Amino acid sequence: MSQLYDLQKFCRAERDWQLDVIESLVRLESPTTDKAAVDRCGRELVQRLESIGGRVTRLPCPDRGDHLLAEYGCGESQILLLGHFDTVWPVGQLAHMPLARSNGRLNGPGVFDMKAGIGIAMLATRALLETGASVAHRIVMLWTTDEEIGSASSRAAIEDEARRSAAVLVLEPSLPGGAVKTSRKGCGQYELVIHGLAAHAGIEPGKGASAIRELAHQIGQLYAIPTQPDGVSLNVGTIAGGSRPNVVAGEACAVIDVRAATRDQMETVDSLIRRRSPADARTRLELTGGFDRPPLERTAGVARLYDQARAVARELGFDLAEGGTGGGSDGNFTAAIGVPTLDGLGAVGDGAHALHEHVEIEALADRAALVAGLIARIK
Repeated sequence: MSQLYDLQKFCRAERDWQLDVIESLVRLESPTTDKAAVDRCGRELVQRLESIGGRVTRLPCPDRGDHLLAEYGCGESQILLLGHFDTVWPVGQLAHMPLARSNGRLNGPGVFDMKAGIGIAMLATRALLETGASVAHRIVMLWTTDEEIGSASSRAAIEDEARRSAAVLVLEPSLPGGAVKTSRKGCGQYELVIHGLAAHAGIEPGKGASAIRELAHQIGQLYAIPTQPDGVSLNVGTIAGGSRPNVVAGEACAVIDVRAATRDQMETVDSLIRRRSPADARTRLELTGGFDRPPLERTAGVARLYDQARAVARELGFDLAEGGTGGGSDGNFTAAIGVPTLDGLGAVGDGAHALHEHVEIEALADRAALVAGLIARIK
């Protein structure tokens, strides 16, 4: 109890430092697809990580911002603190969403998702190092730059570091009210292209095979796949096709978003989507894509981490709920390879990807104490 009290006392005393870190990162806008902007934010983050004793390694990426790996302490085993500093907002969004403290909230683009989570992790690490807390593992932070577009360039590093880790703590935003995430759906995206036969719609319609008509049939078949809110979900998000109103469409396409709560569901729905055949034999179907994030399932390892975190929270004076979400994160990758993973340990707030994005200032220091206490508990 004394160690947790010391950690919480330290974090509360250093909240202004924590806010300064978060605000400095939010001011440096970092949309995923702008490497120069992301790397500007990354240079600031490197300086901040090194200032608290981190041994920082840049993981170069030619077409995305460089990922950052920071190590603290020593030992053969490690705890991985995981997250990203790319955002969905373009450079210039600060003019429309000013960084501001108002009514107990810190507002700004990327503050909730998830630059405040980085500030929480950094303060938690400082608390452990500077209070002399007993920690069984070294701390490794991996901050990536392409999570918002699928983590293609960072996935290998994420999985490599996870395999070296006793546990992965993901600093993505919490669920409403501060609950952590013990499950996430796996995420997939498919593109279905229909190749038909173009013809004059007035003179020779019979010589055509409409790609649009075939696509309409296929969409109906896709929506017949069984779904449920807490399991599989499927959405045809965009469609396109045809060239002119008086031409039987020679090509059409649809992009399909699919989510699944378990690996079995993922494999089943993937099989059903791939089992496409044309209703009009004169058309040809071309399907690409698939699941790029496996589900984060509530395994025994995940449940054990949650139980430890909840016990820490109770000793710090608050309860810690759990829940699931349909959105994916890099924690999906680490959980899927069997490493105990607890997600949603970041900021309490609201408005990810929305104009009202904000975090609750009062909760920031105790979230850092929670993360620090959990790291100290993991043996």
